[in-house]
Amino acid sequence: MAESVIFDGGRRQLLRGMAGAGLSLAAAASPLNLLASAPAKNRRVDFHHHFMPPLFEKTAREHKKFIPALEGLSLSRSLETMDRNGVQTAVLSMPSPGVWYGDVPLARQLARDNNEYAARAIADHPGRFGMFATLPLPDLEGSLVEVAYALDVLKADGIHMWTSYGDFWLGDARLRPLLEELNRRKAVVYTHPTTPNCCGNLMPEIPTFMVEYGTDTSRTIASLVFSGAAHSYPDIRWIFSHAGGTMPFLIERYTLQGRLLQNNPEAMKKIPNGVLYELQRMRFETAQAANPYALGPLTRLVPKTQIYFGTDYPYREIEDNIQGLASCGLLSPSDLLDIERSNAVRLFPRLA
Repeated sequence: MAESVIFDGGRRQLLRGMAGAGLSLAAAASPLNLLASAPAKNRRVDFHHHFMPPLFEKTAREHKKFIPALEGLSLSRSLETMDRNGVQTAVLSMPSPGVWYGDVPLARQLARDNNEYAARAIADHPGRFGMFATLPLPDLEGSLVEVAYALDVLKADGIHMWTSYGDFWLGDARLRPLLEELNRRKAVVYTHPTTPNCCGNLMPEIPTFMVEYGTDTSRTIASLVFSGAAHSYPDIRWIFSHAGGTMPFLIERYTLQGRLLQNNPEAMKKIPNGVLYELQRMRFETAQAANPYALGPLTRLVPKTQIYFGTDYPYREIEDNIQGLASCGLLSPSDLLDIERSNAVRLFPRLA
C-alpha cells in the first residue's frame, strides 16, 4: 500500500469546478409535502444501484477483472427498468472491482472519472439519479481530496466505501483521518461488501460473494464498534448493504463480547454506551435481503425508518426486491412507503 499522508486543507484550492448549472442539487423547501403528492407510479428510491462508466469498464477488462453480469449496463438500461418498476431515483454506486489495482495515480484517475460521470448523469436526468462518490482507497491522501471535490463541487449525496481494503476494515486506525473528516461533514457513508485477502476462494465450488459478502459486512460493523470508531465519529451516518449481512443473526455474540469487556476500562472507553446502542444507530438497505429470514432480525434491531430500499441492480432485478418486500409478511403499507421512499427523502430532501 502506498504511504498515506494527512490531507493538507490548503490543497482544496486546487480542486477544479464542474461546469454546468445542472450540478446544483438544491434541497426541496418542504420535502414531506412534496412526498405526499408524489405520483405512485415512480415513487421508489433505490439505494443500491450500480453503474459502469466507460473508463471503469475499459480498465476492468484490461486487468481481466470485468464481471460478466455487468455486460451491457448503461444509464438508459437503468432508466428503462426503473420506469418499469416505479423507481423515481437510483443512487449510483461503483460495482466490483472498484478502482484499486495497486496503482495510486490510476485509482485517483478512476475515482475522479467515476464521480464526474455520475454527476453528469444527475445533471442530464434531473430527479432520476443520485450518487455515492467513489474514493481511491487505500490511498488516504487522494481519498481526502476526493471527498472534498465530490461533496463540495459535485454535491454528491454521500460517500461509498468498501467493507474492507485487503487486510483491514473500516474501524482501522489507518482510516482515522478520513473518518474524522467524514464526521466533521456529517456525511452519509454507504458501504458495500467485498472480499478481504484472508478469505477468497476458500471453497472452489462456492462463489466468494455467496458467503463472504455478508460475512465481511459483519466484520466491518464489528470493527467500527469495537475499535471505538462508531463512538468517536457519531455524526457519520452509516448505511450497510444487504440488511447488515450476518450481523443481526449474530447479535448475541456482539453483545456478549461487549459484556466480556465490562471489566476492561480501556476497552469500555471505546464503547461507553454499549454495543447495542451503537448498532441501533446504524442504517441498512434491503438488497439481496427482501425476505422474512433476513428482515425479521433486522426489523427487531432497528426502527423501520432506518431501512432503505435497495436492489443490487443489475445483479438482481428490481422487481425481485419489490416483490420480496411486499410478500415477506413483516411490513405494513406505511412501512413499505417508508422503506421504499419516505426514509430516503428524510435523509436526502432533494430527492423529493
